[in-house]
Amino acid sequence: MVKDYSPLRTKGHKGVGLILAATLALLLYIFRGFFWSSSAVHSPAQVAVISRCRGLQMQPGPPDDFHDRSESDRFVPETRPHLIQNAKMWTGRNNGTEVFIGDILIDKGLIKGVGHFGTAALLKTYGSDLVVIDAKNAWVTPGIVDIHSHMGNGPAPILQGASDGNSPKGTIQPWLRSIDALHTHDESYPLSVAGGITTALILPGSGNAIGGQAFVIKLRKTAERSSTSMVLEPPFTVNSSFPDPTHPPRWRHMKHACGENPSLWYSSTRMDTMWAFREAYNTASQIKKQQDEYCSKALANEWDGLGEFPESLQWEALVDVVRGRVKVQIHCYEQVDLDGIVRLSNEFKFPVSAFHHAAEAYLVSDLIKKTYGPTPAIAIFATNARYKREAYRHSEFAPRILAENGMTVLMKSDHPVLNSRYLMYEAQQAYYYGLPENLAIASVTSNPAEVMGMGHRIGYIKEGWDADLVIWDSHPLALGATPIQVFIDGIPQLEDVYVVEKPKAFQYAPSVPNFDKEAQEAVKYEGLPPLEPAFVKTRPVVFVNVQSVLTPDASSIQEVFLAADDGALGTVVVENGQITCVGVCSMATDAMIIDLEAGSISPGLVTFGSPLGLEHIQSEPSTTDGTVYDPLSSKGVPEIVGGDGAIIRAADGLLFRTRDALLAYRAGVTSAVVAPTTPGIFAGLSGVFGGLGVSFSLGAAHKLERGAVLQEVTGVHMRVMQALPGPSVSTQIALLRRLLLRPVDGPSKEWFLKVTNGEIPLVVEVHGADIIASLILLKKEVENASGQTIQMTIVGATEAHLLAKELGEAGVGVILNPAKPFPFFWELHRLLAGPPTTEHTAVSALMVHNVTVALGVMETWDARNTRFEIAWASLASGGKMSKADVLALGSTNVAKLLGVKAPQKLTQDLVATRGGDLLSLNSKVVAVISASRGLVDLFTAFPGQ
Repeated sequence: MVKDYSPLRTKGHKGVGLILAATLALLLYIFRGFFWSSSAVHSPAQVAVISRCRGLQMQPGPPDDFHDRSESDRFVPETRPHLIQNAKMWTGRNNGTEVFIGDILIDKGLIKGVGHFGTAALLKTYGSDLVVIDAKNAWVTPGIVDIHSHMGNGPAPILQGASDGNSPKGTIQPWLRSIDALHTHDESYPLSVAGGITTALILPGSGNAIGGQAFVIKLRKTAERSSTSMVLEPPFTVNSSFPDPTHPPRWRHMKHACGENPSLWYSSTRMDTMWAFREAYNTASQIKKQQDEYCSKALANEWDGLGEFPESLQWEALVDVVRGRVKVQIHCYEQVDLDGIVRLSNEFKFPVSAFHHAAEAYLVSDLIKKTYGPTPAIAIFATNARYKREAYRHSEFAPRILAENGMTVLMKSDHPVLNSRYLMYEAQQAYYYGLPENLAIASVTSNPAEVMGMGHRIGYIKEGWDADLVIWDSHPLALGATPIQVFIDGIPQLEDVYVVEKPKAFQYAPSVPNFDKEAQEAVKYEGLPPLEPAFVKTRPVVFVNVQSVLTPDASSIQEVFLAADDGALGTVVVENGQITCVGVCSMATDAMIIDLEAGSISPGLVTFGSPLGLEHIQSEPSTTDGTVYDPLSSKGVPEIVGGDGAIIRAADGLLFRTRDALLAYRAGVTSAVVAPTTPGIFAGLSGVFGGLGVSFSLGAAHKLERGAVLQEVTGVHMRVMQALPGPSVSTQIALLRRLLLRPVDGPSKEWFLKVTNGEIPLVVEVHGADIIASLILLKKEVENASGQTIQMTIVGATEAHLLAKELGEAGVGVILNPAKPFPFFWELHRLLAGPPTTEHTAVSALMVHNVTVALGVMETWDARNTRFEIAWASLASGGKMSKADVLALGSTNVAKLLGVKAPQKLTQDLVATRGGDLLSLNSKVVAVISASRGLVDLFTAFPGQ
């Protein structure tokens, strides 16, 4: 018999009923939040509050069913499906170690499959809509992801009213948003897409301690043509008041900055900046506390007197930071600042997504690991350093050292600081200096995707991920690797693609040199290892196993020796800095033997275009020579200096043994030509009048050393640009005309007469084709008046290709600087991009018309990369240049165009490389044979040294 114990029915069991009722009441009390929220009757306003409070407890991320999607939220209807066959895929799986050869099917903006597909079966499904691409075993990677960009916020070309990087309204401004300044007409977009960039995190500038919120964008054009339509997974709050409570929130992003930038921007100190951070985070923490207390009552159904939800539109984003719902990206260089942020994160308990720039991060890995929450990633440059004090200790070995300490390494552009089109070049350099292959590619694909919270849809070649892909013409870590097609959201981005055939060796990752000792010394000496070479002066040096020898003469570079196909390598004997034997040579008993392991001996490179030799740290006035007076400025030139007839010699201000000079020397750049530094465009000064250039050795210790100053005066340097905020272009050219036809009395007169007599060149920095045309006409005018042919060299010359024929006919030489063009200013925007978007580069277009061409660098740190720049230029030209012509781009042509006398046997410097020639990522510079100084400089310890 079943007994009924219901108290409503059984009077005889009243005690048991009371116990059950009490138990039920207790359970209702314990779980009242659940029962009230699920069954209690609430007003619409209360329901909204409950929903919002619950939402505050949710962490960002994709919905659980995200990968069940059949099409991308960014799918553009009528986009045709594509099958990429026979692809060698770097998938991003297994920490970047998986390489898979097969096919990729993309449709509706997604990767629909990775494997092996029969074309016939797919044609039955898709019909004629299917586009089949035979990759022919080409490398395919996920789209390149730039974790640090200002594209759109600082659009190119720079025009008044279009730059929106920093706000002058305050140190702390988490309420600002980069999307509100995202210009869609930035000329960088198609250039960067041509470099394989598909996604970028657009950050506010670093002038503010908290500069505002950042947004992730895809770089393709949209039919809507709006900024918002470019944003990838915009936070729900961008387009609606409150997020959908049924979905987890999306990641938000915020920019912080510490150290020099906010201190200088607001004339404060690091102490002021850290207090501003603490005050801001305290405000956000207090609001969070009020919200949590409010929600505790609301979820407990305690509505009496509860009032409005405590919030602040200005502070809501920083409150989300404290809740761990924002990816915080922090511009931070030095230990002192990194330490401050680590303490701040632990005080207010918020995670840091990544430290950016982070020049000293590789020295303090253990410190960074103490950051609250997961260890931050480190987003850095490869070799861009020493431009300010904070960056002085950065090392090219930082990526490998960080990786060895278990840190996630990201390479970034800081576009337009570096042109993001060449972000893969940053990964290539990191790989060259020791970052493992898998991590180097991951540093610009899967790892930045993960760090920005987008790893569920970009950064990998996986079924269900976004169809953002790059097909490369060579291994992505091979120098000069160029996309032959780029897909964003399944849409091919490149039309009329120009493909350069690369040697078979370029389909494999280069076998890079060993830099273990150098990396260890970078840490040992806290970023400032000794760079001065050891030298051999009193005994012969014999180089064995030499593949080739090229030396300069009065007119060109000659191949003195090339090993036969049977692998019989040669020998080179050097005494007192001069080669005395090449080929089969006898060896003195006291000779030092250096094995080049199929390496080469090449002409020393020559750098020009940066203030190398006139500065240690660009932004520190006390470490530089300073800038020259300009006669067209409002102050003019003081009479005591010579008045308007004055002329300044760069030789008088030379600084030897700067770190950038020594690093360039260790990379095969043996000499430099530098002109006096003119006032900068960004300083609001004209800077038309330069002065007299000088040629000097990068290996010399001081000016009085033998061979230190190679030529005290090389040429007269001037600048004519539209971008100058001072006088008009016509005024600038009028000044040149006056100085050339009727020189002003004073020291400059002698040198302008030398120009008109054809003794030394006139070197003019100019970019725009219209100004170049005016200078060609001016040259003819002066020649007609003087009866002499004058030497004119155009430097910069971004638009020179438009007048290639005329420049060739006028005998005007060109030094392209930057070597890779970018539309910084209006007069640079008609550039010749080169493959994959144009057949010709500026180099090849000019050489077709017999223009003497050379390459320069804009900043001192980049001089060390001259060997890679000239190699890249050769590869982009289709490999049609001889090795001698390629080397001339960075050596003899530079010297010739700047007025440096042709190298004589007693003054030419040569560079010895081990493992390959100077143009190869396989090789390492091990010695400089310095005839000018009568010795051999060594960069690596050798037996018997």
